[in-house]
Amino acid sequence: MSAKFEISFAKSAKLNGGLAILLKTADAESAAGVEVVDPAGVVAKAAKIARFSAKSMAALDIVAPEGSPVERIVAVGLGKAAELTPHDWLKAGGVAASKIKNTDKAAVFIEVPGLEVSARAAADFALGMLLRAYSFDTYKTKKNDEEDKPAKSVKVTVVTADPGAAKKAFSESEAIAGGVNLARDLVNEPPNVLGPVEFAAKAKDLEKLGIEVEILTEREMRRLGMGALLGVAQGSVRPPRLAVMQWKGGKGKDRPIAFIGKGVVFDTGGISIKPAAGMEDMKGDMGGAAAVIGLMHLLASRKAAVNAIGIIGLVENMPDGNAQRPGDIVTSMSGQTIEVINTDAEGRLVLCDALWYCNDRFKPQFMVNLATLTGAIVVALGNVHAGLFSNDDQLSAQLTAAGLATNEKLWRMPLGKDYDKLIDSKFADMKNTGGRQAGSITAAHFLKRFVQDTPWAHLDIAGTAMGSPQDEINQSWGSGFGVRLLDELVRAHYES
Repeated sequence: MSAKFEISFAKSAKLNGGLAILLKTADAESAAGVEVVDPAGVVAKAAKIARFSAKSMAALDIVAPEGSPVERIVAVGLGKAAELTPHDWLKAGGVAASKIKNTDKAAVFIEVPGLEVSARAAADFALGMLLRAYSFDTYKTKKNDEEDKPAKSVKVTVVTADPGAAKKAFSESEAIAGGVNLARDLVNEPPNVLGPVEFAAKAKDLEKLGIEVEILTEREMRRLGMGALLGVAQGSVRPPRLAVMQWKGGKGKDRPIAFIGKGVVFDTGGISIKPAAGMEDMKGDMGGAAAVIGLMHLLASRKAAVNAIGIIGLVENMPDGNAQRPGDIVTSMSGQTIEVINTDAEGRLVLCDALWYCNDRFKPQFMVNLATLTGAIVVALGNVHAGLFSNDDQLSAQLTAAGLATNEKLWRMPLGKDYDKLIDSKFADMKNTGGRQAGSITAAHFLKRFVQDTPWAHLDIAGTAMGSPQDEINQSWGSGFGVRLLDELVRAHYES
């Protein structure tokens, strides 16, 4: 359960107990609000003793400050003012949220001497608080360290020069938090609870926000010829689903933009079964689909002025007497045939039919797919960047810029004919893996064969969607990676 922050914005705050949070840059002598919350000069004295220099994201926590109207004062460092980035405001909000303990009210003095703090920065700070507050403990019957947990509901007043503008900006921040935390919830859910049918129901819930949702069953997908996706699902007793979400916030004549997610709710590897160690993490193999649902939730919540399509292929990959075998040949919706060399290279089989269906039906301006596709991308990039593959330089540049703006960073990987020929098959049009070398690249080339001339990008988020390092704004195993990134892409380039 996430802590609930009730955040408001005002020009001043009534101080009577609770917590006061001050922000300080390394090159300012003091912080705004210090004269109100610290008439006895305790902060300056404590900073000297603790050698607190307002280094970026450092914090100074003072309990029962003498002469203060509040019970605790926390000073959060922002580093040098000239080096402050937009993402630092989110991080500072996350640090502040981590310090809110044993109180039901807090006042944040966000103005910084010598620095113009915009309404957007104030809203980003509050967004950082919301993202840091998230936790997933739904299935814990015993809670530990209750004394270190924030109250279930904390009233937070952000003191700023223009509360009206900050409140307006924060309405979008709340939409972002809602989308990210929805994606986190889905990745964190156990696989016995969240199967393809249940996942599809989560997509159906978005109708409440004005999104049109269709759920294709196995019967409809078979009629469409989605043999690649259905081949992955045939080893599971849980039937597959394809969820199609449409947000129509743009002009009627505008072609939509499209996002496609891999939704393998659990991946054993099938007949090419994975090692037992760590297999429990494969409940997160639907991180791409989770990001797409989170993004669609976000776009609808903030009434984005764009026509957007979200499509997620939902399957479970299990070993069974009916499971597909290495050596099987399946026919995709495109008519292209695929030799299944390894049943653990299943995500691309799901995505290829979803990509073809999306392109054929909606004729989008571009398609971006997200998938926890390969372990090879984790070897190449670790948990810091997601892999970016694209047939379009403009779309690639836009995505890279969006990644830098949100700190959900991407690194473009190569494509080329010499890699593409590695997935040619002796017995079919292609095989589903090119072997160990260049594994992420050959996986991307497999997908590229199903997008025709449409601008397309593939984001391999295996290292960033789950089990990525915790930071100031994410303490969850499921990170929700991709939601803020793609919202920034839409916001910067595609809203009418």
